[in-house]
Amino acid sequence: MGGGAWKVAYADFVTAMMAFFLLLWVLSMVPPDTKAGLAAYFSGERNFDSSSSSPVSNNPFIQNTDKIDARDIKISEVEQSHYAIAQKTRQMLMADAVPQSASGISADDVGVQLRVNSDVMFAPGSVELQPGGAKVLASVLNLMNEYNLYLVVRGHADSTEAAPPYASAWELSGARASAMVNYLATHGIKPTRMRAVSYGDTRPLKPGIDEQSRTLNRRVEFFFHRPEVMSYSVVY
Repeated sequence: MGGGAWKVAYADFVTAMMAFFLLLWVLSMVPPDTKAGLAAYFSGERNFDSSSSSPVSNNPFIQNTDKIDARDIKISEVEQSHYAIAQKTRQMLMADAVPQSASGISADDVGVQLRVNSDVMFAPGSVELQPGGAKVLASVLNLMNEYNLYLVVRGHADSTEAAPPYASAWELSGARASAMVNYLATHGIKPTRMRAVSYGDTRPLKPGIDEQSRTLNRRVEFFFHRPEVMSYSVVY
């Protein structure tokens, strides 16, 4: 009886080899650019980019969105929405709808984030929109109108920039996030699709030891995501 055990092991080995060669055959039919994009998307490198060296995140998912064609391979509706949002957001940056020197985009499994320095958006220590801020919000509005997206606006402030009537970075960043959500709501976006979150100075990108670092920390983040993840804590 024991002498037949090798047959079971051999059958398992043959099955595994068949699956392996089938996988190779399937991959050989996928265009190289598509494989590169999908490999980047499913890798463990999809964290938000905190680098200031490039307006377009070094996140592989963002870098490869223009190489992925949903017609080349069957992908889920969720993945298609990520590609569409990322492509549109990247186009906003590259077309100078958002100042590239003060912005960045990144993505994770839930959605796509656009980061813009507050100095571009607002007058110092206030919620008064600068011309650049109005331009950013117009682009965000177009994106929200074009796609059925939900949005979390995250306000971040440097601890040194709060000024009356805002007693702290919490109040200033919260007022800015709320002001942007209110702008979008008054221009036709349903309030139920948006949330405003204040982080104050609790999540800096860089240690605030010099003005350059503090400038990076003063920022607004527009996080576009699917409706079904509205209640996930990960969107905050």
